[in-house]
Amino acid sequence: MKKLLLCLVAGAFLCSCGITRSPIIGVVFTDLVSGNAVTSNKLATKVGTSTATGYLGLIATGDASYQTAAKNAGITKISHVDERNFSILGIYTVYETIVYGE
Repeated sequence: MKKLLLCLVAGAFLCSCGITRSPIIGVVFTDLVSGNAVTSNKLATKVGTSTATGYLGLIATGDASYQTAAKNAGITKISHVDERNFSILGIYTVYETIVYGE
């Protein structure tokens, strides 16, 4: 029984904790902004953000939707969308949607 418990605990510590969707991922540290979507609307003057956060790959919370980001800035016509991915050792991860528009 002790060996099984030890294997389970060791497996939990050796597995990947948490990751964000990103074109590239740094194992120790990631802080990356990348383009996600573009529309035919002209360039924007307003910027809205929405965020989701994860802890230890066990808990994830937040709303990183386009709709929430646009609503936060009062945007009705989206020009383009970027995403920011931030992670420290997979222990603390942040996914942020950045919406530009009018």
